[in-house]
Amino acid sequence: MSSKYQVQVKELVSANPVMVFSKSWCPYCRQAKQTFDKENVEHTDLELDQIDIGDAIQSAIYELTSQRTVPAIFIGGKFVGGNSDLQTLKRNGQLKTLLKEAFPEE
Repeated sequence: MSSKYQVQVKELVSANPVMVFSKSWCPYCRQAKQTFDKENVEHTDLELDQIDIGDAIQSAIYELTSQRTVPAIFIGGKFVGGNSDLQTLKRNGQLKTLLKEAFPEE
């Protein structure tokens, strides 16, 4: 059974081609967002430490993905992992492919 927070996560992911669940103090989150910025990729960030339901949202992300840590990155509705996963995708050229799929009109 989906919690209302899982529903919120799914809605955010489906409404945003690149969705980053983050914490404002996290260096790995910062690096992931900078990666998108350097690639001129529009991304939506939700800083979980700055909202009242941040812990509940993070628990819902864990229930959906089995990942407890942030950043939790979704591209084109697909969970891609955290910052190290993003950097691997960038290094091996898969990030551009995922972004093309997420932003087909560009």
